[in-house]
Amino acid sequence: MEFLVASAIGVLVAGGIYLTLRGRTFQVVLGLTLFSYAVNMFLFASGRLVVDRAPIWSKSVTEYADPLPQALVLTAIVITFGMTALTVILTLRSFLESGSDQVDGDPSGNHEDDSA
Repeated sequence: MEFLVASAIGVLVAGGIYLTLRGRTFQVVLGLTLFSYAVNMFLFASGRLVVDRAPIWSKSVTEYADPLPQALVLTAIVITFGMTALTVILTLRSFLESGSDQVDGDPSGNHEDDSA
């Protein structure tokens, strides 16, 4: 099971990095979103989540679930939503002002040096 979770996190990180390094802004936003999903899965996996344990500590309960990873992931989800919304708004504004969604600002896609 650990191999499956680690593989899923690795695939999400690889896909997120690949999309973040692309030339179009929508792909960059999707890459950041995939990367944030990978971070959330990593936080859950590092918390050693267990099944059938009480979520709250009391005197009658000997073993309970650790609430810290769940709180961290909920906080990360809220921060990611705000970051994604801001990035989409900035991307939309950039597209409306420049007429292109290229990250480097070159709408033709040519990356050659024109100084020669």
